[in-house]
Amino acid sequence: MTYRLDEMTGIQALERVMPGLDLKPGRCVRVEFEYCRHGTQTLIAALNVATGRIDQASVGNTRTEQDLEAHLKALLAPVAEAPKIHLVMDCLNTHRSEALVRLAAALEPVPPALGQKGQFGILQSMATRTEFLTNPEHRLVVHFTPKHCSWLNPIEIWFSILVRKLLRRASFKSQAHLKAKILDFVDYFNRTMAKPFKWNYTGKPLTL
Repeated sequence: MTYRLDEMTGIQALERVMPGLDLKPGRCVRVEFEYCRHGTQTLIAALNVATGRIDQASVGNTRTEQDLEAHLKALLAPVAEAPKIHLVMDCLNTHRSEALVRLAAALEPVPPALGQKGQFGILQSMATRTEFLTNPEHRLVVHFTPKHCSWLNPIEIWFSILVRKLLRRASFKSQAHLKAKILDFVDYFNRTMAKPFKWNYTGKPLTL
C-alpha cells in the first residue's frame, strides 16, 4: 500500500455577500467579490496511489501532532495486516513526531524499545526519529520529499482539483458548512472522478 499524504491549511470559509451570476451564452460565471469570513479549516488527506482515491480525509481547526495521529490511525486501521505500507510526505516537523514513530513501531512483529523523547533512543531527536521512519525494512516506511519540493507529491495535484472544483467559487456560511462541503466533495470525487495519476515528470531540470 502506498499513500501520498499532506495538509492543506488556512482554507477560508468565505460567505459571498451576494450570489454570483450564472454562466450563459457570451458571459462566464461571475463571483461576488465582497464576502464575510467565518474562519478557516485544515484538511489532512491521504491519496491511494493505486486507485487515485482519497482513502482518508480529516477536516478540523488545527494540524497538530495529535491531529495527524488520529488521521493515520483511521487510515491504517483497514490495512493493518498489509505486509508493507509506504507514506510519502513533506518535511513538516509533525511528520517526524513521536506519535508517528509509535504508530510505526506498533506495526512491527516485535516493537522495538523507543527510548525517551529528547533524552535517548529512537525518540531522542528528529534525526533519530527520521532514521527510524525511513528504514526500508520496517512495515511502515515514510518517504520524505526534498525540501521546497512538496510539488513532487501528487496529493498536491488533488488539492488543486479541490480548489478548482469546489473552493474557488463557492460560498460557505460557517466552518461547519465548509467542512461538510469538503467531505461531500471527497465522497463525490471517489465515486465519479478517482483514477490513478499518471506521473510524467522525467527528472530533467525544469530550468536551465
